[in-house]
Amino acid sequence: MCLAVPGRVLRIEERDGTKMADVDFGGVIKEVCLEYLPDLEVGEYAIVHVGFALQRLDEESARRTLELFAGLGILQEEFGDPWEAAVAMGRTAGGAETGVEEVRR
Repeated sequence: MCLAVPGRVLRIEERDGTKMADVDFGGVIKEVCLEYLPDLEVGEYAIVHVGFALQRLDEESARRTLELFAGLGILQEEFGDPWEAAVAMGRTAGGAETGVEEVRR
């Protein structure tokens, strides 16, 4: 599932001619393109979808949304460890999880 998730801008820089930011999504830091919101500043919140900041958001709305997503497990689903997800998928599909654990190590 792809979601638009609120995140807080931690750092902004230009990378190869593109305005980029490190954004905190409730403890998960990802690189985000700011070309659609070039005036976004460090400390502000934005809705991010597929790596692009799309809309500015106030802090209270961002925090409420992140808390709701975390409570529903959506943040873990969206940003969680892909190896853990593969193991869980193997369990539900009846697959062998030992191969995944061996590769992870």
